[in-house]
Amino acid sequence: MPNTHPSHRHRDLAILLGIALARLLVHVALNANYGFHRDELAVFADARDPAWGYVAYPPLVPALGHVSQWLFGTSLDGFRFFAALAQCAAIVFTGLIARELGGRRSAQLVAALAVAATPFSLLTASQMQYTAFDSLWWVLLAWLVVRLINRDDPRGWLGIGLVIGLGMMTRYTMLFCVAGLAVAVLAPPLRRRLASPWLLAGVALSLLVFLPNGLWQFNHGFIALDFLQSIHARDVRIGRTDGFLLQQLYATTGPLLLPLWLAGLAWLGLAKAAAPFRALAWWYLAALILFAIAGGRSYYLAPAYPMLLAAGAVACGQWLARLQPNARRWSRVAIGIGLAGALTTGAAVGLPWAPVNSAGWRISRAAHDNFAEQVGWPEYVAQVAAVYQALPPAERAHTGIYANNYGEAGAIDLYGARHGLPRAISPVNSFWFRGYGAPPPTTVIVLGDDAQGMRDTPADCTLATRFRNPWHVENEETSHPDIYICRDLRVPWPRLWPAKPAYG
Repeated sequence: MPNTHPSHRHRDLAILLGIALARLLVHVALNANYGFHRDELAVFADARDPAWGYVAYPPLVPALGHVSQWLFGTSLDGFRFFAALAQCAAIVFTGLIARELGGRRSAQLVAALAVAATPFSLLTASQMQYTAFDSLWWVLLAWLVVRLINRDDPRGWLGIGLVIGLGMMTRYTMLFCVAGLAVAVLAPPLRRRLASPWLLAGVALSLLVFLPNGLWQFNHGFIALDFLQSIHARDVRIGRTDGFLLQQLYATTGPLLLPLWLAGLAWLGLAKAAAPFRALAWWYLAALILFAIAGGRSYYLAPAYPMLLAAGAVACGQWLARLQPNARRWSRVAIGIGLAGALTTGAAVGLPWAPVNSAGWRISRAAHDNFAEQVGWPEYVAQVAAVYQALPPAERAHTGIYANNYGEAGAIDLYGARHGLPRAISPVNSFWFRGYGAPPPTTVIVLGDDAQGMRDTPADCTLATRFRNPWHVENEETSHPDIYICRDLRVPWPRLWPAKPAYG
């Protein structure tokens, strides 16, 4: 068992906080190297209009975005600060999970460094999206569950209920986490705590926290269900859900950490010393099966791996303790090399450190497109502004900018004011609620469409220009670079405007 002397526990916590602080400083230094991701542009726009719900997500992350705008204005690294802070907190709590599982300082250190090295953690701390906070809630839940097992204090259900409520206010896939946890609760030793009134109090607290968004969804026809069904059908159609099980072996933690979390899963499921914590193994397996059946994307389960990495660190510590001194020494060297390799490769693909189009950029680009979608937005808006400013002043006063995706709409809203542009009109997600304005525009600059898509437009449309980002980076905008001007609309706006949002 770990040393429980307060001075040792405080020193262990200080080490974990030091690792987290180092990661936070890295993100503060690097997070403004490129630009806003298209998904962040939508969050930024929603954050300007606080509400209890949005089409694409619950309200917590836009609320934090609103706070960041109040604190940091339009600063990119300021906007991403809370996401980085959330992932750094997850590092600390992973180390604390290892301590609750019986791990000594070395196990806590390995667990924290392992999570700090995962590409998923590094990426989510580099963007202001719900994934960073969703991951934190899973990790915090795992810590609270292990504490509940160790302390046998049923009041712990209140903390669990609070975190579940916050998770539901962050991302609706928290339901899969809750379903997996429900399976874990049915296994010993948590099963004997089902009769506690504190469990019911925790359930009530989670529902109370979620109530504002639940009421918003009720008042808006549970629009999130329609959105999620549409997005899931799209993901299945274009193959984003393919290979879910196989990708668990390398996509979220990276291949170098695969032995560690597999060892953690095996230890939780089979080791006699881990019997009190076997519920964590059931939790992971249940969530894995549910996501596989539902056709989830590979990263949906990423928040479940920190608890397995913590368990793997504890299992390794127990295994090392049984070795002879010389073998133990070399085994520690091998573990250190593995962690260093994981940190290096994770940083290479997960941190925005490399100049655009450099060799380092190409390494990360081969693994994902997150950084490519952060390139060219100010230049794009400047080109739209050139089209707008070229119009006669009388026409310009009645001109709107119609964006076919949320990235374009968010970019116009963020960068357009400095060019004198009006806010974007878009039928996508929460932009749909804003409508087309009053009075409606008579001339429209149309973004994100092509010649084929413009054929059925009931107006006289001409191609104004084509956008090319200066770095020649291929991303979603380069696939539809045309910018059109449409005049003489032949159908009134109320008939054109869709009855429900387009989902993206």
